[in-house]
Amino acid sequence: MNALIFGANGQDGFYLSALLNEQGINVIGISKNGDFLRTDITSYEEVSALMKQHQPSYIFHLAANSTTRHEVMFENHTTISTGTLNILEAVKNYSPLSKIFISGSGLQFVNNNQAIKETDAFEARDPYSVSRIQSIYAARYFRRLGLKVYVGYFFNHDSPRRTERHMAKKIAEAVKRIANGSEEKLEIGDSSVIKEWTYAGDVVKGIWTLVQQDAVFEANIGSGKGYSIEDYINVCFSLIHKNWQEHVILKNDFTPEYKQLVSDSSLLFSLGWQPEVSFEQLAKMMIKS
Repeated sequence: MNALIFGANGQDGFYLSALLNEQGINVIGISKNGDFLRTDITSYEEVSALMKQHQPSYIFHLAANSTTRHEVMFENHTTISTGTLNILEAVKNYSPLSKIFISGSGLQFVNNNQAIKETDAFEARDPYSVSRIQSIYAARYFRRLGLKVYVGYFFNHDSPRRTERHMAKKIAEAVKRIANGSEEKLEIGDSSVIKEWTYAGDVVKGIWTLVQQDAVFEANIGSGKGYSIEDYINVCFSLIHKNWQEHVILKNDFTPEYKQLVSDSSLLFSLGWQPEVSFEQLAKMMIKS
């Protein structure tokens, strides 16, 4: 049994590969970086060749540049939107029994600072959301053609494999340096912003739960528990027994993209999935790594 993972070099690809290997599934990882198969997801011919060759039982589309910046609009359009179309059309033509997972994002929904449901309306608030929304409508169209296409909407999730351009890793690495004697000051924008801090290893278990059934095809994959950035900073500094106010500079001129980004993941909970790693355990994991 084969599985293709587009975006295998990322955090989610790493944990998903490990989970699938535990299930005895042969993983073919695809990425433009790292020691993986170099297939261009924006090329229908190359994606089709993969489907013909491997006849995968599962395909996971995780490839994306996880940023809302306008400058990467075309990159995310080709990777997320065009990539999704290439995968779905290739599956329809050459591997129609495959199950396909397409990653979505909590950022693509209207956000009224309430818990977001997968049934809430979409909002094209940035180029990243535009690409995500296009890919979901493509998934829904191909589902009408008979394909088993699943969508999991991701909210903030972290692990030690994050890079420092992600908030949780940036804070954790600074805390570790300060613990080792650094006198640096950690600069943070609006520390009151509330979001989820789910462990990526739990999120991929949510993906696996979703694709193992045929009743629900779109679901949020998140803890449903919100904590502020200040909460996370406080927990991290408490692990090194220091007062965070002495080491953090808050930038008052910073305007966040949102005040809260938290999921209502009760639908996936009803399928038997629950995150196992707590907020405090994740912080400890990031500091200890």
